Amino acid sequence: MNVWTLVGLGFNAAILSMTLAWFIGRRLKNAGYVEAFWPYAFTAVVWAYALIGAGLPLRKAVLALLVALWAARLGSFLVKRVARNHEVEDLRFQQLREQFPKRPWHMFFGFAQLQAVLIGLLSVPLAVAASNAATEFAPVEIAGIALWVIGFLGSTVADRQLDGFRQTPSNAGQVCRTGLWKYSRHPNYFFEWLIWVAYFLFAVASPGGWWSIYVPLFMLLLLTKVTGAPVSEARALLSRGEAYRDYQKRTSAFVPWLSR
Repeated sequence: MNVWTLVGLGFNAAILSMTLAWFIGRRLKNAGYVEAFWPYAFTAVVWAYALIGAGLPLRKAVLALLVALWAARLGSFLVKRVARNHEVEDLRFQQLREQFPKRPWHMFFGFAQLQAVLIGLLSVPLAVAASNAATEFAPVEIAGIALWVIGFLGSTVADRQLDGFRQTPSNAGQVCRTGLWKYSRHPNYFFEWLIWVAYFLFAVASPGGWWSIYVPLFMLLLLTKVTGAPVSEARALLSRGEAYRDYQKRTSAFVPWLSR
């Protein structure tokens, strides 16, 4: 099976998975679950690649394991965050309901399918790697595994540090400046991005895999300019005002660095 046929099957798996996510969100009456489900949908796609792809079984098993661990961590984190405020949807979804008051769940279905398309596009490097029949791991793949471990551990620590800070009553209204958050305003996004760079490194070891460079570049754009940092910072400025503005002046926006 060639890689494009594999990618086509991945798109179908993503559509089915996000349709299920939409159904769950509608039953639970909170569109946040649709968004929180996407790491699991991504895992379903990659596992399909691992089962059907013509590549080395060990390579496919490693890819499937890495993605499963990533989804288990990120997916559970997102689901817990939505469930913690189950009765109140995220502000973004409240605004969408106001824009589409008559049939909001029709609109959310379109949102779910947009997520499915995104999953299909982001999974391409893994489809390429799952088609690589080389019997040995290339040095760049070993580097990819090492970078993935760094990204996974860093994003886990960053999320736990922030969650622990927020759950402490005495920190209400304050800015988290401890741990990794002392060196970056968004360390969770930075280390998450490293994971996508790691997937690209796997693809580089495969014939023609270099062109999937668009995946880490696209994720960098999303995390720093679209849905990641801009949304988080807008909320922080509303809730923490001058304290967060001072934090912005002193702390790197993305890449961890010494405070100013």
